[in-house]
Amino acid sequence: MLETSLSLLDRLRTSPDDADWSRLVEAYAPLMRAWLMRSEVQAADADDLVQEVLLVVHRELPSFQHNQRCGAFRSWLRQIVVHRLRNFWRSRGRLAAVGNDSRLEEQLRQLEDDGSHFSQLWDREHSLAVARKLLELVESRFTETTRLVFRRLVLDGADADTVASETGLSLNAIFTAKSRVLRELRRLGAGLLD
Repeated sequence: MLETSLSLLDRLRTSPDDADWSRLVEAYAPLMRAWLMRSEVQAADADDLVQEVLLVVHRELPSFQHNQRCGAFRSWLRQIVVHRLRNFWRSRGRLAAVGNDSRLEEQLRQLEDDGSHFSQLWDREHSLAVARKLLELVESRFTETTRLVFRRLVLDGADADTVASETGLSLNAIFTAKSRVLRELRRLGAGLLD
């Protein structure tokens, strides 16, 4: 699982700057928006809700306690999204003020539960979203062949012999290409990922 960096969270708590907030927003806004749209929220409302969630994060982050727990920020963010979404649906009369067994309420309960299928799906989508963003940032730094090798080995799960055959490269060249991309991803993600 890709995790939000403690160093990024610490900077946002103690001496936030626009670049750090932008990194956080770029990593999380698309994920939140996708989940809101999946919950039958219209695009304009989803954008508003994402802004509300980010305002809560901005306000509450100084008191957030990570305590070295894997995925703590991601889970905390998910809880904020659920709370805002529940309030949104209540304000529109789609949920009863207290307890309702509607499909939307069940979806919200599932998303609140750290062990549920929905929460696990959120975690997987988080990892993919952050990894995609990092890949976008590094792709231009490598040749087409290096990008192809990395995608085939890491994203597609192809074995090295197959990729070597497809590209005409030696096994050593295949592993070198993969290592170069991974090293750059780690370097670039140092402030965003653990």
